Amino acid sequence: MPKVLRADNMNKCLGCFTCMLTCAAVNHNNHNLAKSSIKVKTRGGLQSKFAATICVACKEPACAEACPTNALVKRPGGGVKLIEEKCIACEKCVSACIVGSIHMDYDRKIPIVCKHCGACVRMCPHNCLSMEEVSE
Repeated sequence: MPKVLRADNMNKCLGCFTCMLTCAAVNHNNHNLAKSSIKVKTRGGLQSKFAATICVACKEPACAEACPTNALVKRPGGGVKLIEEKCIACEKCVSACIVGSIHMDYDRKIPIVCKHCGACVRMCPHNCLSMEEVSE
């Protein structure tokens, strides 16, 4: 059964960015926070909690529909998979994403898209993230 990333326990988040570093390292061989598909940021103010912007695994992903070359294809359970060779870096997927979780890697000229691999979940020291089984 497919799994998707969830950020249901962000009230426990201390902003250590381990999830972001893990995502960037595992999926993009880079330790730059900008290369992570998960984005953790403060909700505002000096004493507020943190929030995570993640792919919500749409069943009918607008990002895939916006892609003129079919470089983004639906994955089982929701969300998309990137076929890098087909991508022309038009950025239409970035503006089409309803939650703003897709952004461009301008060095590689491809969008950074969550694979729902769970690497960030395994490395989060405070169990803020989880993988949820979903039906196809």
